[in-house]
Amino acid sequence: MIAHLYVHIPFCPKVCPYCSFYKESSDRHKTARFLDAVLREAEGHAAGLRPRTIFFGGGTPTALTTSQLHHLISGLRERIDMSDVEEFTVEMNPATVSLEKAAMLRELGVNRVSMGVQSWDDGLLATLGRVHSSHQARRSYALLREAGFDNINLDLIFGIPGQNREQWRATLEETIALESEHVSAYCLTYEEDTEYFARLSRSEYVPDKSLEADLFETTMDMLEGSGFSQYEISNYARPNRECRHNFAYWLGENYLGLGPSAFSTVGDNRWKNVSDTGKYVTTVNANQEPIDFRETLSESARRSEHVAFSLRTNYGVASELIAKAQAEEFAAIGLLSFKDSRWILTPKGRLLADSIAEAFI
Repeated sequence: MIAHLYVHIPFCPKVCPYCSFYKESSDRHKTARFLDAVLREAEGHAAGLRPRTIFFGGGTPTALTTSQLHHLISGLRERIDMSDVEEFTVEMNPATVSLEKAAMLRELGVNRVSMGVQSWDDGLLATLGRVHSSHQARRSYALLREAGFDNINLDLIFGIPGQNREQWRATLEETIALESEHVSAYCLTYEEDTEYFARLSRSEYVPDKSLEADLFETTMDMLEGSGFSQYEISNYARPNRECRHNFAYWLGENYLGLGPSAFSTVGDNRWKNVSDTGKYVTTVNANQEPIDFRETLSESARRSEHVAFSLRTNYGVASELIAKAQAEEFAAIGLLSFKDSRWILTPKGRLLADSIAEAFI
């Protein structure tokens, strides 16, 4: 049985200039057909699906109206066995939160929210092309608490063009003061096919790697000093508030993705749905699989992925999966530590996580 379900909802109030995920502007005319296609796709996988975690991502799932979200979640409940669900996360943009919508989601079993705040500085939000203000983000957070959510993640970004240390510290301080259960803090990346990548190519934006490293160290120090545990390179949680769904990815468990551009991995099989909402809907309605490509993962590829992802977590990687002599070399310069037969990145090592992982694969 597949125990982890991801649903990709591609609609956004506005396409952010740094975002590389498949998304498109909201269009009420195509939404109903899209939702029915997702439900039909889910029905086709119902026999092998009994999720313990569900994650609605995007895009912006809450770009859907209250009635549309009700239709989608109720439809999933009618088609798949959701009696084992322990964690049900929905991503939200602060500009799309209402008390009515939040209360409805809570009533239908959603028990975790991931809200994309990114910054508490309005100038930096404008640089990122976000549609919300810091005031809206504070109000939305309060509404989520009022609706009964007691497991909220706040998404933050550092390394934004023009951002300085003081702005980042202020964002962390405000986040800590709100007492969310989880914080995800990502360094801005310049992905191909984005406006930000084009600006990077024209040298309009020039990343400061030294500053980014400093901001990352500041993040670790401030959040861990405030009761959060850094259980993955970019993710920090209060005790027992780690994201179970994402942990399943990192530890190589099977998962099913529904919707356009969604990935699935089951055993040695991996496939990706078409990155085109119209084509996705048409294909599903024709009773065909909306798959863009599929591959069979070799034992070597699965091992490499497991090493790379596990090493990013505080769980680390089993000693038998990596070369002992090489691991001891990293340990000698303070980048790895050894505990309970597992190699784990040190705080210093987390700054070089990708390079260390690459050395082992």
